[in-house]
Amino acid sequence: MTEHTKVDHSMENLDSVEPTTAGPTVLEKSKPRSANMAGNKVECNACPVLCQITEGRTGACDRWGNVDGVLTRVDPVVLMRRLADKNGSGPAVIPNGADAGESGADTGTDTDLFVSGVASGTTYPDYKPAPFIVASKARGVDMVTVVTEGIFSYCSFKVKIDTDRYLGPEQSNIRHKGEIVGHVTTAEYGSQMLSLGGVHHLTGGSKKEGRITCDVMMALGNKQAVELTIDGGAQLVVQAGKAPIVDGQEERRMRVGCGSATIGIFAKQWFGHVDEVIVVDDHITGVLSEHQAGKCLDIPPSGIKMKGRKSTPGRYFQVANPGNGWGGTDIADPLSIIESFDPKVAHAGMRVLITSTTGEHAEYYELDDALQMQRKDMPEVLHKVVERIGENCEPSLCSVMFLGGAGGSLRAGVTENPIWLTNSIKQSLTNVTCGGAPAYIWAGGGITVMVDVMRMPDNSFGYVPTPAIVAPIEFTMSAADYEKLGGHMDMVRSIDDIVKTERHHIIDWYDPASPWPLSTKPMLA
Repeated sequence: MTEHTKVDHSMENLDSVEPTTAGPTVLEKSKPRSANMAGNKVECNACPVLCQITEGRTGACDRWGNVDGVLTRVDPVVLMRRLADKNGSGPAVIPNGADAGESGADTGTDTDLFVSGVASGTTYPDYKPAPFIVASKARGVDMVTVVTEGIFSYCSFKVKIDTDRYLGPEQSNIRHKGEIVGHVTTAEYGSQMLSLGGVHHLTGGSKKEGRITCDVMMALGNKQAVELTIDGGAQLVVQAGKAPIVDGQEERRMRVGCGSATIGIFAKQWFGHVDEVIVVDDHITGVLSEHQAGKCLDIPPSGIKMKGRKSTPGRYFQVANPGNGWGGTDIADPLSIIESFDPKVAHAGMRVLITSTTGEHAEYYELDDALQMQRKDMPEVLHKVVERIGENCEPSLCSVMFLGGAGGSLRAGVTENPIWLTNSIKQSLTNVTCGGAPAYIWAGGGITVMVDVMRMPDNSFGYVPTPAIVAPIEFTMSAADYEKLGGHMDMVRSIDDIVKTERHHIIDWYDPASPWPLSTKPMLA
């Protein structure tokens, strides 16, 4: 990323476009704002940076270039082609370069091409209509999709990391290449949560902090691996859809539940084969004989005395500090959380199983005549239950959610009266997608969208060096509703026209987890 406006890049990406696509999209003849700008340059007005671009080269974002003295979008806009589902039903494959009849644009059938916002271009400087306003059909209804790329200064990525390992204290700073790019937020069930990016890191610190924050955000959105360091905590490698790497170790499992839940789930399977079970957990450690599950099974008391703070029966808090040992604690020796056994209750030969919430740590003990725990080989019946704990642990993954405030210029690209767009979304008349992926719309004011980057096309995210993230967004509604909200009806184009005249790239769409974007309702709070 560049920190200034006068650096430009070669347009090597023009040579890699498929020959089936049309030529580059001309934005407009750019007029220099400075008399000192060389005659072979054009000034790009697609973002506030205003790059001055030499002929044959691109600006800082690599998406706009100078082609024969004309400011031109050089990346092909991404179209999605709906395929038949796994059962063979659904529409037929629409070939590249499909005409209006094949795509359904001028017929009564549903449209099976969707113009996404990926590489579509922005609406900056605010007053312009969106780059693509597209007519389509869904269930025989005339539809309009307004397609653009938003320039998001107010945005972040929420990262869910499935692990019991200690990552760092809540509110700790997260760094990349020494710069603060986010913080640790509240832990969830079996997962640690990070918040990365945001306007204060993008614009509120040094230029270096803003640039590196933007680098991290764009990489996360584009499903690339990012190295992070947590102050007072772990070193991480996170990547959407991949297992996290914590302090050099790739995680395999998220826990089946807390220690108490694990006791409840497997109590009946332990019954009769062991006298006591302790499930070690950083948050809630479970003890079978004291737990309600043990009481319901008439398991007699073992006389065990645990360290930590006792909560309800069979549930203990703070038995150890957080860490990378057993159950997300700092212990390497599980016996260290046991104070003693009551000699009036415990007896020699008593059988004790200690396990973690993932089953990755497990030991079997028997009490000797002095009521001391002696490690023994684990009986096969107990070993099977420990294996079942592991079997019930889901694979450890990193989930990455883009969260952005869709304000600013992109609303004017839809309508001259932006509040009508907001109201239409809140009334479930307009569906919002990001690169075709379903977007959750937060309640309250504004258009705050959240989307899983794994549902979006590869390389959906770009940047402008203000710095800010560039992300695709699409607003789909009936043509009648679009006209009612004061939309730019004179800019509506058929998909056939876009396929024939615009630089484009068609990808196959089939995602059983995501509805076809032309036939969905908003995901509202």
